[in-house]
Amino acid sequence: MSYVAVEVHPHPNIHVGVVGVGWMGRFHATTVAEKVPGLVLEAIADPDEAATTALARRLGVRKVTADAATVFSDPAVDAVIIASPPRFHPVQMKQASAAGQAIFCEKPAGLNLPDLDAGLAEVARAETPLQIGFNRRYSAGFSRAHQLVCQNAVGTPHLLRSLTRDPAPLVPETIKRNAIFIETLIHDFDMLNWFNSGSVAIDVRTVADALIRPDYASTGFLDTALVTIRYDNGALATAEASLQTSYGYDVRLEVFGPDGMVTAGGAPQPDTRWYGAHGSTAGAAQRNIEIFHDAYVAELTDFRDLVRAWRAGRDLAEFTAGRTAMAGGNDVREALAIAQAAIDSHESGTAVAVEHAATEEAPR
Repeated sequence: MSYVAVEVHPHPNIHVGVVGVGWMGRFHATTVAEKVPGLVLEAIADPDEAATTALARRLGVRKVTADAATVFSDPAVDAVIIASPPRFHPVQMKQASAAGQAIFCEKPAGLNLPDLDAGLAEVARAETPLQIGFNRRYSAGFSRAHQLVCQNAVGTPHLLRSLTRDPAPLVPETIKRNAIFIETLIHDFDMLNWFNSGSVAIDVRTVADALIRPDYASTGFLDTALVTIRYDNGALATAEASLQTSYGYDVRLEVFGPDGMVTAGGAPQPDTRWYGAHGSTAGAAQRNIEIFHDAYVAELTDFRDLVRAWRAGRDLAEFTAGRTAMAGGNDVREALAIAQAAIDSHESGTAVAVEHAATEEAPR
């Protein structure tokens, strides 16, 4: 037999620059270089010369710089992954959009609403695509749970709960003020919004303290928090976080309604069990890139497809409507608004209204 020729229309590669090579940036860079066909790791930027050089050598990248602006001005870079510290996100989104580069930005995309709004406004003016790194949406378990809720499996949600418990030994000196709300619980706020889609948060009430390291309480440090959110469809939600566990990384979600309950997540990872005279035990993941490894790959695969759709001149609103897990500017803006209200509630001791954007939906 002979081969049959098949007409194909290959997509041009998308050349990606990664800005920030902390542990998340390194993981994204590796994903681009090795795990998502159609993406090519073009350049890496980080002030840590040793880290960028080591990563570049491992991944075979020739372009390394300490200055992110070099990546934003590089005509060979089609898209950027912004994984730098959050305080730089709004300005770097502006720089990337001004250069006509597609943007994947890690949460929280800004430390406060004015800065985030300014960054999103520039992206909207440039009409460049923007995706936010809310990776839990791409986890198989959370994705299936969301599908069930959207199929009305529980009816209209009455009670929602999301929690995050980090396994790393707690080092208070390395944690920024209010990071538990802005960088940890922002995932939970997004999950609650996503699972209660079509509704918006009305107000927030927070209780938080330094329970793991009470010796740091006088500095304003917080390592444990519980946030209650009231939505306009009547649903009540709680988001809780602890910055240290004794047993591993623990992320869970529960949605309860008049017709049932859906849950996702949990501490045991992988699903191996050991049975012996002591009883049974299960392991637990120690890092989020273990429990959400496939989700991180899936979100960058979606980003590749978003950039391809943009290049092809497709309507991005129409494209993203079919990608329910894909988070955009409006999603991160709503999550950060809850985080800000949670901070204000903790400081005031009262319920605080959530500040929604006065403009049209932020860009994808």
